[in-house]
Amino acid sequence: MNQATQTLSLQGEAGVLEALLDVPAEGVVQGTAFIAHPHPLFGGTMHNKVVQTLARAFVQCGWRAVRFNFRGVGASAGTYDEGRGEAQDMLRVLEQLAPEGPVALAGFSFGAFVTSHVVQALGEARLPQAVVLVGTAAARFEVAPMPQALHERCLVVHGEQDDTVPLASVMDWARPQSLPITVIPGVEHFFHGQLPLLKSLVIRHLKTSVA
Repeated sequence: MNQATQTLSLQGEAGVLEALLDVPAEGVVQGTAFIAHPHPLFGGTMHNKVVQTLARAFVQCGWRAVRFNFRGVGASAGTYDEGRGEAQDMLRVLEQLAPEGPVALAGFSFGAFVTSHVVQALGEARLPQAVVLVGTAAARFEVAPMPQALHERCLVVHGEQDDTVPLASVMDWARPQSLPITVIPGVEHFFHGQLPLLKSLVIRHLKTSVA
């Protein structure tokens, strides 16, 4: 993302996981944000533009931002595991880079599905300070519900014209929880031309909703 981006080699359940770490240039660090990428079998990597945009938003708000490749992607060992192993990957990355202290979790598309299950796995013992789910893959996967205690800290963003994950499927997931969704008119799945808007929405959420 910039010259200060650090390349990391971490240990996952299936072997080595490659990751990237960006840190704020100055000021007090708020915590560590972990960002999950789109579907590994459809070109999803930690270099995805939406994932990079999320990282930039967190860094601008004073968070360390960690992106990593799921098993079987790039130099990360292992093979695709339908979200189960990928959630373990995210948990292992979190355990190694932020064994204590405030954390935030974010994901795009398949990564949002994985992130929801990581939130569930962490439980009340370690509620994230913020959760950001973008283009949540509720049409193809069973996305875990957000704990009620996290609703005010959770930002769900979706494009009105998303043809990969229909908005209706995300509404069906959110409706039983009374979980609000921020819908961007005219935007499709990859937020082409609207990444600056996505970044500003995330920054506003972090500044207003995170204690």
